[in-house]
Amino acid sequence: MKTPPSTSLVQLEIDGSIARITLMRSEKYNAMNVQMITELVELFDWTRANSVGEQNRLTDDAGDKLLRVIVLSGDGKHFCAGADINMMRDAGANTPEENRSDSERLDRLFNGLWSHPCFTIGLIQGVALGGGAGLIACMDHVICKSEVKIALSEGKLGILPAVIGPYVYRRMGSANYRRHAMLAGQMDATEALRICMVDAIDDSLDPSSIIAEVLTTGPCAVAAAKQLSLGFDRWDSDDASLREWTLDYTSRMRGSAEGQEGMSSFLEKRPANWKPEE
Repeated sequence: MKTPPSTSLVQLEIDGSIARITLMRSEKYNAMNVQMITELVELFDWTRANSVGEQNRLTDDAGDKLLRVIVLSGDGKHFCAGADINMMRDAGANTPEENRSDSERLDRLFNGLWSHPCFTIGLIQGVALGGGAGLIACMDHVICKSEVKIALSEGKLGILPAVIGPYVYRRMGSANYRRHAMLAGQMDATEALRICMVDAIDDSLDPSSIIAEVLTTGPCAVAAAKQLSLGFDRWDSDDASLREWTLDYTSRMRGSAEGQEGMSSFLEKRPANWKPEE
């Protein structure tokens, strides 16, 4: 596996097929400045390039495991307080072109996480505001502590949760997105769970059972399931074409090396070659 990008505000740890990414700006509640956003974008790009879903194999040329799971967390008391206040202040003095460039960087961040071929897990404590809520919305499974406060807080500043909007909208649905975007107030863990902004409340923030479950599933099937979901999100043709598209997906996966291995291992009552050794 090639050397990852050098970072100072974000930490990357590789444990076999698992990448743990930690926001390391706890003194600022892990608020995202330009440097942190850039580092996250680079790490999402690097982990994508070194994932099973991207390379369609379990190991690289050196025999190192390719990535299957990403765990994203924040160091200290809070997950992420959103955009750094200095970055927000500077936006008022920026030209429209500069603000557009900043927005494009954020879009690359959130879309890179949303469409990442690995199974992504978020561990959330303290507050997740604005862009922090956007990160939550982009992940596949989110575990939070019981004391968390999550908010689409942009409205309190007279702006909108627009760049994170598509991802939050898909996660919590139209009515909930509209209500929380307009109120911009904090939701607690119970409300976040009720509207599917998070998937579990667990004060231990222990993702081990979810990771274990993911590693029993065909890694290319995990990545393909996400691609399938993205296709549904973006579908703009008729139902007949959609059915044809899903038939193509099914046929392709059944005929793939992973699909053949999965069915053979089931019939032969043995572990598939992607399952961890016990």
